[in-house]
Amino acid sequence: MRRVTLVTAIVFGAFVFLGISFLLARALTGPGAERARVLDVVRAEARGDADAVLKRLPACAAEPACARVTRERVAQLARPGNVQILTYRPSVQITMTRATGTGRVAWRAGTSLPVVQCVQARREGPLTGGGVELLAISQPIAGEASCG
Repeated sequence: MRRVTLVTAIVFGAFVFLGISFLLARALTGPGAERARVLDVVRAEARGDADAVLKRLPACAAEPACARVTRERVAQLARPGNVQILTYRPSVQITMTRATGTGRVAWRAGTSLPVVQCVQARREGPLTGGGVELLAISQPIAGEASCG
């Protein structure tokens, strides 16, 4: 095999390897990005700031019925203290393209009892641009209840 052919093959192989590694790394960071967005929403709920919640849920804010219910729910969920996420199950573990699913968050503010909610999210994989959009957040559900 000629030296130029060998170097070309090695460079091409390295390029493919790096490209796949980059896509996989972006796909693996999706759940963390989703969790961060959900934390922003539950912090706003705990503050009683319905406008901040709806700002982070643009699809819900665009629907008058969803916005009304969200405002009512936020008024009920306001509680003092630092917000902690106790558990979070993302809507989708890994996706290379667009996927919509339902996650589950358990959180607490200060010394209050835990609140468990379902979160509908749309995740973009690295092949479709990346990113997370939260679509809606549910009423509190029972502590051991499933979102599925």
